[in-house]
Amino acid sequence: MPHRSRLAVLLLDLPPETHDAGRDFWSGATGRPAPTDPDEPEWSSLGDLVDGWHVSVQRTGEGTSPRWHVDVETDDVEAEVARLEELGAKRHADMGGFWQLIDPAGLVFCVVPVQDSAAFETYAATWP
Repeated sequence: MPHRSRLAVLLLDLPPETHDAGRDFWSGATGRPAPTDPDEPEWSSLGDLVDGWHVSVQRTGEGTSPRWHVDVETDDVEAEVARLEELGAKRHADMGGFWQLIDPAGLVFCVVPVQDSAAFETYAATWP
């Protein structure tokens, strides 16, 4: 059965010791405020920058390396993970409702359920 997916979010993962400086830098670099989510203080959002492409800043745990990662949004997580595995991705961690994978170059990314239904309907690709 066909499913759909799209690149949805670019996340800047920052450990506590560099989080505030990194968040403030990218806020200034993009000219966008990066308010902290009052319900989830480890998250800040720079909002949608282009065609439903969202940029967020995530505070990670102590000792993690700063990195960028993308979220692939899909209406069928298991089907999308299987499709990406066929392209060379490897499952890294079951995050309970979504998967963290590693691409063939060693970069981390996540496959998540639909987060923004309007952008998903507009920009998602359909896969057989």
